[in-house]
Amino acid sequence: MPFSHFSDELKQRREQGLLRRRRVVESPQGVYVDADGRPYLSFCSNDYLGLANHPALAEAVCRGAERYGVGAGASHLVSGHFSPHQQLEQELAAFVGLPQALLFSGGYMANVGVVTTLVGRTDTVFADKLNHASLNDAMVLSRAHVRRYPHLDMAALEKMLGSTPSGRKLVASDAVFSMDGDVAPVRELLALCEKYDAWLLLDDAHGFGVLGEGGRGCLSHFGVSSPRIVYMATLGKGAGVFGAFVAGVPELIDGLVQNARSYIYTTAMPPLLACALSASVKLIGAEDWRRQRLRELIARLRAWQPKRWSLMESATPIQPLLIGGNDETLALSQGLLERGILVPAIRPPTVPKGQARLRISLSAAHTLEDVDRLVAALKELE
Repeated sequence: MPFSHFSDELKQRREQGLLRRRRVVESPQGVYVDADGRPYLSFCSNDYLGLANHPALAEAVCRGAERYGVGAGASHLVSGHFSPHQQLEQELAAFVGLPQALLFSGGYMANVGVVTTLVGRTDTVFADKLNHASLNDAMVLSRAHVRRYPHLDMAALEKMLGSTPSGRKLVASDAVFSMDGDVAPVRELLALCEKYDAWLLLDDAHGFGVLGEGGRGCLSHFGVSSPRIVYMATLGKGAGVFGAFVAGVPELIDGLVQNARSYIYTTAMPPLLACALSASVKLIGAEDWRRQRLRELIARLRAWQPKRWSLMESATPIQPLLIGGNDETLALSQGLLERGILVPAIRPPTVPKGQARLRISLSAAHTLEDVDRLVAALKELE
């Protein structure tokens, strides 16, 4: 029977506590959501600034739909590049302090486009072992040599860079690691790239809007600038909407327009979303209280000292509670569900074997009382 091999795989996944499933959300994204027919207090969204259901963004979408319709109709290079796209690219470049920016339909497509454009068979990518799957897949597609260094180990990275004399070199790293919540040592990464003549690709999916002055991301947070930086950030997390962008020097952006297959051969994002994102960028820069609220929420959660588990080190809205085994992690997530709280269980292969965890995601829309409710429920289950 066609696809029968999936039956055994699914059975094995179920027995190992690794089976994935989807929940059906029937409300706007927010602190409280209706999922699978019941209400929950949610700690599982990447909507870190609470903008996904902001009225100003919804109003911008409506205005954009009235003027530009719903779909872009074509790729950017055919007839799908609208004035809101152009305006947004200029706004994003200025916001993160880089010369130019280029919109992509998602972070996965952006990383694939960048890596496969910059390196090939005779080149080398140096990657943190805990990088996002999109960077890992992009390296494979590029056909470049791949060297993965231990998480945040700059000494190991330098040794690799120094022992790779030929070909182009690309160092790729998450800025904020999506499952650990820790931050890459961007200054040290850039110093090594300068020393060994490498490009530096920073995936700031979870830092854009959260880190840096006015939420301008990891470059502002660390106060770095260099023409060898390739900056990527997504627009469906802190920005609350959809899509991604790559920013850097004009030569980089021009090269991506001409060569990045994941940019060239896909329909542009609907222009109404670009309208919403322009509104979002303004709010991100203007409303610092959202980042201040996040700092307060993080401090409130980290004041709790779990006895059986461990809150991993993180100063970002990603607060991983390390449990260990798959079954115990699933049971804890289920126990929270029964108390009306939604926190996802993250298991291998998303995280290393034996490091299953609850990924607690905080949003500026949460209150201190929301965090207290979560902590109280976790204490009951501990």
